[in-house]
Amino acid sequence: MTSKEKMTWKRAALLLKEGALGVIPTDTLYGICASALNKKAITQVYKLKKRKLGKPVIILISSFKDLSKFGIHLNSWQKKILEKIWPGRISVILPCHGSTLAFRLPKNRELLKIVEISGPLIAPSANWEGSKPAKNINQAKKYFGENVFYYNKGNLSNKASTLIDLTQKTKRIKILRIGADYNKIKKIFDNIN
Repeated sequence: MTSKEKMTWKRAALLLKEGALGVIPTDTLYGICASALNKKAITQVYKLKKRKLGKPVIILISSFKDLSKFGIHLNSWQKKILEKIWPGRISVILPCHGSTLAFRLPKNRELLKIVEISGPLIAPSANWEGSKPAKNINQAKKYFGENVFYYNKGNLSNKASTLIDLTQKTKRIKILRIGADYNKIKKIFDNIN
């Protein structure tokens, strides 16, 4: 795609659906995104990020229904918590086929429209492993060059999501990383635990 072509959210969504990689603003940081259902695209993201294969990434979803694409069935306690914190900038680790995966249902309307069309997206921060996340498209281009497309609309908090673990059998919320929307989880954390 030439720089003169105008990238719309719909075009970005269709490119991602077809297996392309893109740097787009999530509701937290710029992410290097690819279809979470396309192994080849996922492998390319790991290669570009210089990240070890198998190291987990957050998956953006557009609705609770998307969880079933990964074989995840929420119990009533997990569903109750997720209904209170999603949509938002809180990523949640859930049990999946004897392992775990992390998901986030973003609140940003344009990002949700992209994910509704593209399907679930892996969205690790736009940087090489161990480097600082890109705060703008120019910084992302220094990492990835022309290996991805760039979509630059949206509002960033430039703060990683809060990360919680809902895999405990004791109905406890385990906070793994304090980040964006932490106060939101803290309020319900105080009421549940």
